[in-house]
Amino acid sequence: MSSFHPVSVTRLYRMIADQIACRIRAEDFRPGERLPSERELAEQLQVSRPSIREALIALEIEGYVEVRVGTGVFVTQRRMDRTAGLECAVSEVGPFDLLAARLLVEPECAALAARHATQTQLAAIDLAARNLHGSVTPRAHDRAFHLAIAEGCGNPALVSTVMHLMQLRDSSNVLKRLEQHFVTNQVWQQAADEHELISRAIRTGDEQAARHVARLHLTDIQDRLHRDFGSDPMQMERSLGAVAIAGQMPGR
Repeated sequence: MSSFHPVSVTRLYRMIADQIACRIRAEDFRPGERLPSERELAEQLQVSRPSIREALIALEIEGYVEVRVGTGVFVTQRRMDRTAGLECAVSEVGPFDLLAARLLVEPECAALAARHATQTQLAAIDLAARNLHGSVTPRAHDRAFHLAIAEGCGNPALVSTVMHLMQLRDSSNVLKRLEQHFVTNQVWQQAADEHELISRAIRTGDEQAARHVARLHLTDIQDRLHRDFGSDPMQMERSLGAVAIAGQMPGR
């Protein structure tokens, strides 16, 4: 059996997932067969374990693999329309890639909003920040908050950019599964507190502070995501198992 090829390009998780999926379609790994361990895959592909975990989540969503908690990741027994799965995957953006893009754009939007936002726009930012506290639909208010800041920055191109980033976030199956498992009410409360700090900095017209707290908010999300993936070799299997179970629950 030939070895995997090292991966050293952007969107690592997608490239890793595509290599593994190609090997599965070629029946190098047959239905019911256990994939190599996370450590072995990381060594063969010359990437980090979090990148392997992200790729395995994508493959689980696409139906290529299933997780048996405490045992490993296995090629699924069921057949599916692989073409449809791959077409769906083209629109997927990994959570780390998405956050990297948001970090480039949204702190500057906050700084510009501190300079340009009208009183009506400031009120919309404040309202969206307050509405997140204790909300039963926190994702909607989170979206409204970030879009309100974009509206206040005075640049229609940036508004369109942030709107597209929000659409990528909302359409990401990987992020939806991760949020179902990891994002608790406590996490949303922390986000609400961070939104209040951003809103306050924008309202006072402090561009530097607005940029700084907006960046801290996004890097905090990034740090939490890294912690969720963890470094324990078995954590991936436990996490994916919980994610798979969550995806099968009624109403999910």
